Amino acid sequence: MGAGYAQLLRTRHAARLLAGTLVGRLPNATGPLAVVLFTRAEGGGYVLAGVLSAVYGVSNAVGQPLLGRAVDLYGQPRVMLPAAVISALGMGLPAVTGLEPLPLVYAAMVIAGFFTPPLEGGLRALWPSVLKREDRVHAAYALDAVAQEVMFAVGPLLVTTCVALWSERWALLVINAIGVLGALSVAVSPPSRQWRSGPREAHWLGALRSSGMLVLIASFFFVGLALGSIAVAAVAYADEHGGGMVSSYLLSALGVGALLGGVVYGARQWPGHPENRLRLLVALLALGYVPLALTPGVAGMTLLTGVAGVFLAPALACAFVVVDRHAPRGTVTEAFSWLVTTFGVGSAVGMTVVGPAVEQGGPAAGFAVAGAGGVAALLVLVSTKRFLSPVGDTVVRAAAQVTAETDRNEAVQPGFRAGHQA
Repeated sequence: MGAGYAQLLRTRHAARLLAGTLVGRLPNATGPLAVVLFTRAEGGGYVLAGVLSAVYGVSNAVGQPLLGRAVDLYGQPRVMLPAAVISALGMGLPAVTGLEPLPLVYAAMVIAGFFTPPLEGGLRALWPSVLKREDRVHAAYALDAVAQEVMFAVGPLLVTTCVALWSERWALLVINAIGVLGALSVAVSPPSRQWRSGPREAHWLGALRSSGMLVLIASFFFVGLALGSIAVAAVAYADEHGGGMVSSYLLSALGVGALLGGVVYGARQWPGHPENRLRLLVALLALGYVPLALTPGVAGMTLLTGVAGVFLAPALACAFVVVDRHAPRGTVTEAFSWLVTTFGVGSAVGMTVVGPAVEQGGPAAGFAVAGAGGVAALLVLVSTKRFLSPVGDTVVRAAAQVTAETDRNEAVQPGFRAGHQA
């Protein structure tokens, strides 16, 4: 099962790019939990914690596609590294000042979120030039999703470990310092320095002029809403069940479940169109979120969150392939960044909604928000099926021609980036 992944990682630069992106995205992956824990430690309530996380998430959602478009226009190093440093400074400011003055903390969350470097979209833009074969690129999307689940499994444990060893303030500082080092590793790598985006049509909508992209954005908004609500609801659940590491158990179980699901999904080639497969995977994802509202004991809840995560990585990996098929040419980083943006906005809304829900109905109400988000994501895909239809044979033949031309160009010009079809 792991032979294909091992072959990918042996490809020159692949392991470095994957690891650097993973480490560089650590602040973004653990930021909401770190902000909630920090706010609670400073005497703030769940509503304030949710609002601060929401401000961070919305700012991230605004910044990702704009920075992604800047990467497509100006290259990766000139955007990624400065953005990572500015974001880390923004997130570190509350660790120095505390929650007062509150307007300064809000401003810091805006800066930290907006300047989060689009490493995730940047990595997927690099895979074609590094791997050079379409089947390997699709396998890399699955590996990417699996590796991220390692981060989501380990990240919460790292945050709570920093809290246990030092404090919530130090947790904010440590994870962001680590993130800058990851971004630096990617930005100075040869593939990142040599990469250039394909020719693009001048259009103010960029990647959003594709109806398929709009459908994906709408659906994965609700997936992000579910994940954001789970992050806050898990902390509330922990407060009622012994506190301590309980929230980390739940969030790590969610990540481990996604990791296992992603490993199995990426170990083979799946028949049929990825657009149809995505609908099935999101249906299974929604089916896993709904039972979380039962909120049994810690052992049972940990098991439920693990099961709920199983189809997350497969759904993401499949969504990456669908983005690759429907994004307009020359907008690859921006298009992938829009998918990240979807999570940011959805997660921010989920954190905003779940705070009052938890305070009025307890953890069960918070997890019910997650279930509703999963169902809504499925309804979007089902009701807009005609806008996200499988790519026709003509486009497939055109993609094959682009791939052949790319291979010839790469043989002459190292670092030439494979094009993406409209």
